[in-house]
Amino acid sequence: MATPRARTTVFSSPRALSPVVLLVLLAAWEGAVRALHVPAIVLPAPSAVVQALWLEIRSGILWPHFLVTCEEILAGFGIGAIVGIGLGVLIGQSRFLEQVFYPYLVAAQTVPKVAIAPILVIWLGYGLSSKIVITATIAFFPALSNTIVGLQATPREQMEMLRACTATQWQIFCMARFPQALPYIFAGLDVAAVLSVIGAIVGEFVGARAGLGYLILQMNFSFDMAGVFSILLVLCLIGICLHLAVGLVRRRVLFWAADQADPLPGL
Repeated sequence: MATPRARTTVFSSPRALSPVVLLVLLAAWEGAVRALHVPAIVLPAPSAVVQALWLEIRSGILWPHFLVTCEEILAGFGIGAIVGIGLGVLIGQSRFLEQVFYPYLVAAQTVPKVAIAPILVIWLGYGLSSKIVITATIAFFPALSNTIVGLQATPREQMEMLRACTATQWQIFCMARFPQALPYIFAGLDVAAVLSVIGAIVGEFVGARAGLGYLILQMNFSFDMAGVFSILLVLCLIGICLHLAVGLVRRRVLFWAADQADPLPGL
């Protein structure tokens, strides 16, 4: 039998409280919609959202659009992460390159992706290519900037010691700079993975023939708010899954710091 102290410890744990908070919020949402008689076109109840999602799954309308959006997210995230980390390694190795090129990369990042998305759709068409490029441009900068910061975070004492042992620049990079940068790189990948969902939906809003963003627009036109909220729920789940996947890989790679690499505190 659990002691009062043990029960207090369990219920004060964030992992135990997080789902409780979610259930309370959903119950309050459901109760408020029913008590105030809020029209479904304004704010559907959680039960209506779940019902709409179940109907979409049963009818088969969700899966083709789901797969298209997942392909755009994963491809865009992969390309953006690879290019961002690659350029980050090159720029992070040299103060000269950082001072020359990094300001332009920052300037390019400040341009709203919503503004350039129509241009990319015109250039690349309404297919997957334009959505993947838009997603990659959003995922690119977090991977780039965190890689540069991580490479520059290597303690000078470590590099001086390796140079004293006649280590080459490549050996210093492999033995000190890159391992030191890995936590920063994974932090950037975590942000890039979540932002990739936004990138794919932005591209589909601008112009698409399929995808969850396209499905949201169609449901908006028909005033199916429960359906819109159900798609938003699916997008949230995709983002959480990507977040957990990055955290899982981080735990495997950064095994020496596994206690600091919880992919999603509270779950």
